[in-house]
Amino acid sequence: MITDTSPLMSVYEGWDGHQRSLIRAIAPLSPQQLAYRPAPHLRSVGEIASHLSLGRVGWFQRMQAPGSKEVVRQVNGWEEEHRIVENAAELVRRLEVTWQMIETTLDSWAISDLAQTYQHTYWGKTYTISRQWTIWRIMSHDLHHGGELVILLGIQGINAPELGDLGGHITEPPLAEPP
Repeated sequence: MITDTSPLMSVYEGWDGHQRSLIRAIAPLSPQQLAYRPAPHLRSVGEIASHLSLGRVGWFQRMQAPGSKEVVRQVNGWEEEHRIVENAAELVRRLEVTWQMIETTLDSWAISDLAQTYQHTYWGKTYTISRQWTIWRIMSHDLHHGGELVILLGIQGINAPELGDLGGHITEPPLAEPP
């Protein structure tokens, strides 16, 4: 039974499977595969993977999530994306570091913590943002860009069944008990 004091991981269960699918899709890619972009004005595969990790740390540090300060300290230099977007091992490391921050948050906070808010100014307007909004934003961001990766890999003839056919969700639900 899920209650207000249940950890957030009980609500967001399965996101970890999507994270594993992202890692498995990115890890084996060559620099050429990571550099692929279907048009000059669109992001490359590697740029999308980098964007995922930067989005995670950017939003989680805004709400002062557990572990976010440590990740922000590691982010120095991440702004120079062009240096790493063709390095699968570094992209995987960044996805893993930022996932650890997310996992720590989901294990540390309870459902009752979702309503807490913080202020965020964007284009001259100040918004009151809830933790719920932020976590949903990053989860949907992961899913959206995971879909982009599947398309870009598929165009290159690279099969990524976990992100594609399985919808980025490799965590199987429990089997039903026989009656």
